[in-house]
Amino acid sequence: MSADRVVLVTGGNRGIGRAIAERFVRDGYRVAVTARSGEGPEGTLTVRADVTDAAAVDAAFTEVEQKLGPIEILVANAGITKDTLLMRMSEDDFDSVVSTNLGGTFRVVKRASKGMLRARFGRVVLISSVVGLLGSAGQVNSAASKSALVGFARSLTRELGARGITTNVVAPGFIETDMTAELPEETQKQYKASIPAGRFATADEVAGVVTWLASDDAAYISGAVIPVDGGLGMGH
Repeated sequence: MSADRVVLVTGGNRGIGRAIAERFVRDGYRVAVTARSGEGPEGTLTVRADVTDAAAVDAAFTEVEQKLGPIEILVANAGITKDTLLMRMSEDDFDSVVSTNLGGTFRVVKRASKGMLRARFGRVVLISSVVGLLGSAGQVNSAASKSALVGFARSLTRELGARGITTNVVAPGFIETDMTAELPEETQKQYKASIPAGRFATADEVAGVVTWLASDDAAYISGAVIPVDGGLGMGH
């Protein structure tokens, strides 16, 4: 196992991204995170980047390459939500979510692929959501951007699969975060009733799947969508 490889997690300063970065640090990888504000977890290099800006992405990658080395594992996690029903959704509500969640993935994967092609090794993990394939009222923009990652990963697998580069999608369901903790207890109960596992996931349960996909054990898995949702999205 080459656990000293260089990892970049976008949006690694909070939530699932932070848990993923922490897990890679624990496993002995060299880890950088992008953040628009705030800092990544202890033991990581934090670089400033807005994934909607190709020049900022390039500068962030260059900084990581200079300080840690070529990026071998990329976790495209940065994302935003602007939830509202379609009839009320503005052009900006739609465009900004797609530009961050899908366009941001395009920009960081394109920049990372240069080094991966040179090394003939790479692991690309795209963080989607159960909503991408299950759908959710009020999330046309978010669900569209997250389901698009599946086509992205499968097309990239066909392009780069013969070069030692895998691309996979992880689709988390409901996760215990500050956001879900703020939901009214009755709402939380309703959500949990629809999840066969009967509980929300911990962010670390998602992180464990991501680090496994980055490992040598998962070298023959590419173009896959791995749900981490307690059975919520079965059949999707």
